[in-house]
Amino acid sequence: SFKSLLKTHLFHSSGKTVLANFLSDTTERLGGEYRPTQGVRMVSFECDLESSSDHQPCEVTLWDCSGNFKFESCWPALTTDSCGVVLVYNPTVPSQLREIESWFSMFVSSQGLQDTQCVLVAHRQPGDTHTHADTLSDLASPLSSLMVIQSNLEENPEAVRQHFYTYLQKVVKVVTESRERDEMSIIT
Repeated sequence: SFKSLLKTHLFHSSGKTVLANFLSDTTERLGGEYRPTQGVRMVSFECDLESSSDHQPCEVTLWDCSGNFKFESCWPALTTDSCGVVLVYNPTVPSQLREIESWFSMFVSSQGLQDTQCVLVAHRQPGDTHTHADTLSDLASPLSSLMVIQSNLEENPEAVRQHFYTYLQKVVKVVTESRERDEMSIIT
């Protein structure tokens, strides 16, 4: 089966842990007391990506990384060997929207990942009634081509999961093609 290493990154209070728990079926309950991630927390699960060529389950490990800058010295080690990056932010917090470009540079560009290996998740917190319009059109050009998932687990959780699986299919395709090229270069 294909093994995928995805690392979720991270803004203070963006809801990435709740999202990781939901995507991995780690918890059924969405609410609860906020507890910031300390360093990194790994969540592994299998999912069936229908479009995979061999129709085998995909093993996914999400690295739920803290966005607290006191852990910044650890971030380079956390980016090593990632197949994909999920940047989670709260769209109702304007400072998080402005910081996406820096996070993209740090966790995606510096690792040589393709745009299809990164997804932005505009994750709304449970109970959020803020009507802030999410406009990513003001972002720099490297970010304008990224897939964006509008996430609200209270309103439409299964749509969030399906969009995430679509992203995973893109990551699997990129990594599989890269492996095949590497194997062909060894043979020839």
